[in-house]
Amino acid sequence: MTHDQLLGVDYLAPDELADGRARDWRDVLGVALFAGNATPFDAADVPVARVAMRALGRRPALCEVWRAAGPLTTGRTGRVHYRTSRHVAFGCIELAEAGAAAAVADGAALREIASAAYAEIFRCLKTLGLPRAIRIWNYLPEINREAGGVERYRLFNEARRQAFESFDCDVRGNVPAASALGSAAGGSLVVYFLAGTDAGIAIENPRQVPAYDYPSDYGEFSPTFSRATLATAPGGPVLFVSGTASIVGHRTAHADDVIAQTRETVTNIRALVGEANRVLRADLFVPERLQYKVYVRHPADLAAVAAEFNAAVHPAAPVVYLNGEVCRSDLLVEIEAVGCGAGGAGP
Repeated sequence: MTHDQLLGVDYLAPDELADGRARDWRDVLGVALFAGNATPFDAADVPVARVAMRALGRRPALCEVWRAAGPLTTGRTGRVHYRTSRHVAFGCIELAEAGAAAAVADGAALREIASAAYAEIFRCLKTLGLPRAIRIWNYLPEINREAGGVERYRLFNEARRQAFESFDCDVRGNVPAASALGSAAGGSLVVYFLAGTDAGIAIENPRQVPAYDYPSDYGEFSPTFSRATLATAPGGPVLFVSGTASIVGHRTAHADDVIAQTRETVTNIRALVGEANRVLRADLFVPERLQYKVYVRHPADLAAVAAEFNAAVHPAAPVVYLNGEVCRSDLLVEIEAVGCGAGGAGP
């Protein structure tokens, strides 16, 4: 990362992060730890989003490390822990489903904490004077399980949508890029986000119906996110690709075929990259120069997914893999990405 860039990201094992940051955390904006509740390093006052999701491959755990040129300021607004530079902020919040067993079973507890998480995030952004989130990650336990006869992901979408409306945020059009994945049973709802002085431009995939325009087949409340966000920065534009899957129009393609789903997902990412370049009127992004995070529903599919993905993309940067439940039960793989338009391997 150069000093004029908005931010950068590294994917490291915890010991790599601990060794590299034992003395100096001055450029670390925030960390997402995929391993569980323990923090196997001293993060000083850096926000750490702890996600109960297993890394796949050689790493027993994974640290997603967001960096920015300083000076950085750390603080808390309610239960949101944040760190901010002149141009960008990282924040995270973790809330457990509490209360009576009946409230957990029928989904009322999930609705409550999802609403609370987003309300606190919006208050934090207001405190920081930032227009809106650019990119949001959501991890909720057992995303496909039913609660009170309704899938938990649909309950989450309801709470998220209502929170956006309560704070007078757009629910269509220029909404943040996002991912929503299922984490391990018994864990907390974990949400972390990036926000900047530039609100960014939402990018939609010409091959897909925007998620916020999904028909009621997928729930009364459509998901509130864009397929990607294009943010400007002193060092050049940055593209945040939302969690992307094998969906054409609004329907799942290639059910039960993980290789075909991986191939279709790559096609969707290429379409998003092309759309971002069209908006910029310049070919600044190429799929091979993005950094990727891949969620695989069944660990036994890892080798097949990795082989297909690497053959289809030839990524310049290492790809990281996680064992996560995708938001539709018939989707087996989901891929997200980030990259800058300045020609580097990462942002």
